[in-house]
Amino acid sequence: MRDGGSLEAYGATRDVSSPDEFMDDVVPHPPSPASVISVPGNHELFLAADVGGTHARIGLVAFQPGQAVPDTLAYRVYKCADFDSFDAIVHAFCAEFSVTPQRLALACAGFLHEGVVVNNNLRWPIVPAELEQALALSEVKVLNDFEALAYGTAYLDPAGVTTLHDPRRNKNAEQAPVVVVGPGTGLGVAVRLPGTPPQVLATEAGHIQLAARVGREQAVLGELVPPDTHIPYDSVLSGPGLLRVYQAVCRLDGVEAQWQEPASITAAACAGTNAQAVETLRLFCGWLGSFAGDLAMLYGATGGIYVAGGFLSHMTDFMAKSSFVSRFLDKGVMRPFQQTVPVYVVDHAQLGVIGAASWLMNHATQRDLKN
Repeated sequence: MRDGGSLEAYGATRDVSSPDEFMDDVVPHPPSPASVISVPGNHELFLAADVGGTHARIGLVAFQPGQAVPDTLAYRVYKCADFDSFDAIVHAFCAEFSVTPQRLALACAGFLHEGVVVNNNLRWPIVPAELEQALALSEVKVLNDFEALAYGTAYLDPAGVTTLHDPRRNKNAEQAPVVVVGPGTGLGVAVRLPGTPPQVLATEAGHIQLAARVGREQAVLGELVPPDTHIPYDSVLSGPGLLRVYQAVCRLDGVEAQWQEPASITAAACAGTNAQAVETLRLFCGWLGSFAGDLAMLYGATGGIYVAGGFLSHMTDFMAKSSFVSRFLDKGVMRPFQQTVPVYVVDHAQLGVIGAASWLMNHATQRDLKN
């Protein structure tokens, strides 16, 4: 991370021994009594949040004009299932720290359509205008969750991530596009374009048609959907997708599925204790490598491919030994180009909050922030 931007410096706690697919602590419900927050002078407080189908992450950010890096004073993670609405989570956060911020930058899976965030994986509807009213906020800005992750990569130090492919480094890599891709509840993709400030293209590339290779891959996909049916990459490259692939492999092998959770399948595969789990993860890594390779060509991403996803942090060793890199490079005449693209795995637990905060700081005018 750049100075002042380390994940630990953002007030987060981590429990790397937890089997949970995300790598930071979840606040119990109801929350603890109010904590005291020291606010630097001449700073405005706002909230930055990253909301997915399972967890909501919220940071309290202090900002003053001219500041380059978000200063996060507090950070919490909540289970969405414990709350009846997103505004209830925000109320709990603000009550714990006795704060009344005026703005909210909300990173959320899906897209905004006619004033409503569209995402079938969310537990409750999110309507920015209703959030402003319910939370007495002057402004709520919504961006795609992977758009926020892409903004957050601007603060990452390559030494703090796991390198899967270390290429013949392009001298102009820092001025080249960067792609963030990652399986979670769905499959997210965003592209960060160079500039001051940088611009990010949010995409729905996870819905691109999956092309299986012959043999076992086709047999597995045949178990998942009828012939001539659109098969998007996110139907296999996601937590639910990993489970579906595992169940398909078990049916083909004539054995009963032992697990119903992606984290359990991943753990068994990494331990090498179950043949079906191992094959599932091998298929998963191969498809992910092919998909990441396509994205590198599509966007000219010589700045790097950042693979982010909660459960991926538990399987980086498996990925490194899998066909991920060979499938990433196996693009025919484009192989020399692929060899110039670095590939990293990053634990994204707090990166979305940091990215949402930096996005609001970059896009709000100094006049707006002083009001």
